[in-house]
Amino acid sequence: MSEFVKISIGDLARQTAGKFPNNEALICPEFGVRETYAQFLDNCVRTAKGFMALGIQRGERVSVWTTNLPEWVYLQFGLSMIGAVLVTVNTNYKSHELEYILKQSDSTTLVLMDSHRDTNYYDIAREVVRNLENTAPGQTKSDNLPLVKNVVYIGKRESVPGMYRFSDVLALGESVSDADLAARERSIDVHDTINMQYTSGTTGFPKGVELTHYNIVNNARMVGDVMGMTEKDKLLIQVPLFHCFGCVMSTLNSVYHGSTMVVLEAFDPAKAAKAIQDERCTAINGVPTMFIAIMSHPDFAKYDVKSLRTGIMAGAPCPVEAMNDVRTKMHCSEVVIAFGQTECSPVMTMTRRDDPVELRVSTVGRLLPDIEGKIVDPETGEDMPPKTQGEIVTRSECVMKGYYKMPEATEKAIDRDGWLHTGDLGEVDENGYFKVTGRIKDMIIRGGENIYPREIEEFLFKHAKVQDVHVVGIPDKKYGEQVLAAIMLKAGQQATAEEFVEFCTGKIARHKIPKYWEFVTGYPMTASGKVQKYKLREEFAKKYSS
Repeated sequence: MSEFVKISIGDLARQTAGKFPNNEALICPEFGVRETYAQFLDNCVRTAKGFMALGIQRGERVSVWTTNLPEWVYLQFGLSMIGAVLVTVNTNYKSHELEYILKQSDSTTLVLMDSHRDTNYYDIAREVVRNLENTAPGQTKSDNLPLVKNVVYIGKRESVPGMYRFSDVLALGESVSDADLAARERSIDVHDTINMQYTSGTTGFPKGVELTHYNIVNNARMVGDVMGMTEKDKLLIQVPLFHCFGCVMSTLNSVYHGSTMVVLEAFDPAKAAKAIQDERCTAINGVPTMFIAIMSHPDFAKYDVKSLRTGIMAGAPCPVEAMNDVRTKMHCSEVVIAFGQTECSPVMTMTRRDDPVELRVSTVGRLLPDIEGKIVDPETGEDMPPKTQGEIVTRSECVMKGYYKMPEATEKAIDRDGWLHTGDLGEVDENGYFKVTGRIKDMIIRGGENIYPREIEEFLFKHAKVQDVHVVGIPDKKYGEQVLAAIMLKAGQQATAEEFVEFCTGKIARHKIPKYWEFVTGYPMTASGKVQKYKLREEFAKKYSS
């Protein structure tokens, strides 16, 4: 059993910088940033003082809307030092979603970047936070967002009316003494909410998951322990920092274990391979589609990635073939699978580095220390015996405080005995290894038969031409639902529906063989790399509506 540690995120940064002042802490190749832990701590402290000088109080909410910039990491640790709540804003969001989050979270401050790819955050912020042109920085008065008082800009524009530049905030912080900051840090409780993550909101409005220092520091500790992370490791961070995969399983994990964070602004397969080679990364985190994209890149063989040892594949079911390729072609012999959700900070189960390969490809592992989990009947809530499918539930000190200002949704998610209902279907064997078989709402019911997309996807991955595949149910007058497979073929391959029907015939039950076959070049994705199956369902339901 492991002991839960009681330490704030700010104190953790100070502790690690004290132990390993000269170790590399943060490397951002695209921004020319290369800092030791001593230098990194200094930037976090400057950030803390700057936002304290803006008047940010303990418990006040600061929304951060940028890609993986160095400033994001300083904000994560700096805001925690002053007890402010970092509200993570998905970089795929547009004006409607930004306004919703600023309002729902009661944010007083928005930190944003200029633009990235096809999104101009600066213009969107001006549209959402009205009247910026006519107000001085720090005196924002927007009729639609009455609580927002500060907008902080990161970028190169010469004129930013109504906004502070990030450098202005750091300059203001010079007036805050070490003693003032220390007093604030002493006021912090490890059970304070420190991070609000908005769930993807695949149905209804996104919900703000309230996570505490205690929740996420301990989850990061356990995750890194399973990976075997130490001060000698360098972790490639290519997942978005606004997601728990980025800011708990990656940055916080690294700082807890004294490892080096090698941060890419956004996922790019060639940049990932180059960073692994140049920085001699030993670990890499990503969703399966990222690993597949890196290994499928035409230049992959040119890069030396032999320094890799471990990593986490999570966020989506991992195809067996992809797992085996990551172990062999990417040299990640100790790669592990993690499973959980934002509401449990986020990891509940992991495979272990010394697990037999068949367990690492067929399960999501065992519970982390001090985390409980079981399978219950989704209808009655009764405990299910081993190897029987039901809903996965979990209970631990890593479970969220709740959804911000949504007591009914919180009550629905966490029952009276403290069990978080994940909405995921799965089973557990006699040795405590969990399998995820689908989501309750992903389940396809065709003519009264329950069909689990994961099972069909795993089967179709065995076809030599398949690079990726996602299975959904679409409405059907006769059967209620029919099965559709959206397949991405490997480069240069062509295929027909008939070929795939033949491949399935006699190998999987007839009712599981997809009726519809679509050959696609990509999938609708969340910014954190998860395929949005509901969008696939909507798109093809229109096409095949009977």
